[in-house]
Amino acid sequence: MFFYADNMMNFAFAQQLDDDDYIPGGYGLFGVPFDSTTSYMAGSRYGPKAIREASYNFESYNMRFNKDVSAVCYDIGDVQVNNGNYMATNMMIKDTVKSLLEMDLKPIAMGGEHTITNGVLGGIYEYDEDLYHDISIIHFDAHFDMRDEYMGEKYSHAAVLRRLHELKPKDITQLGIRSAQHDEFEYVKSQSNINYFTSYDIKYNIQNVLNYLEDLENPLYISVDIDVLDPAYAPSVGTPASCGITPFELEDMMAVISKKDVIGLDVVEVSSNTIGDPTSVNAAKVIYDFLTHKS
Repeated sequence: MFFYADNMMNFAFAQQLDDDDYIPGGYGLFGVPFDSTTSYMAGSRYGPKAIREASYNFESYNMRFNKDVSAVCYDIGDVQVNNGNYMATNMMIKDTVKSLLEMDLKPIAMGGEHTITNGVLGGIYEYDEDLYHDISIIHFDAHFDMRDEYMGEKYSHAAVLRRLHELKPKDITQLGIRSAQHDEFEYVKSQSNINYFTSYDIKYNIQNVLNYLEDLENPLYISVDIDVLDPAYAPSVGTPASCGITPFELEDMMAVISKKDVIGLDVVEVSSNTIGDPTSVNAAKVIYDFLTHKS
């Protein structure tokens, strides 16, 4: 037996889930190695492994927030996916999420392309539709992802938030946006329950953004497409876009919303296949900071 070996298949601060010995009210982490609709740089199927490996570089004491990471969380491994079949994969994600919710564990998903968010929130929708309608979705991204379809596909990384909006959450707030098609921009502006802040809004008036986030009172679901960061900090993503936000700005915004009633989190579009890549390090830090605030 290897008494001094870490299980690199687990996120660093997570336990393995034992159905007979777990604490309800914690968090269930899982990976979704799926990237079949990626249209530019493929490889986010390797994201869950890259995030887990990067998590071992963080120490249990979080200096920024003066707290140890002690939140109850379990890593259940990766969801089985069919990389040629979005619908089959989506069904398996939803079933996994519903199983976690039945155990009173809140989902934290590691991607994988952004379509996996459809599965996570779809599972929440099927588990408790009333809860879904009361959720404020917080969406960090360089892109709106509000296209009605992309390349003829209704279920695409570029249409994720459009499908989720059609299920009628309470509202959606999009942060770090800096790239759009004109028709999706017009769609966003036409909807009374969609708000957005561009990367320029965050750079030049972040306090206004933080005040807005502080005032949110509904249960939150947080989706972090790591391409919200500038490519200087996250180069290995499916669709990089320049003039993004910094890890400091992301850290500040996550610090506000992580303390609220968060019913789920995902971190997606990590296309790292190299140990030490800054994309996976910054993605792992989002989860690390979140678990710190929940400790």
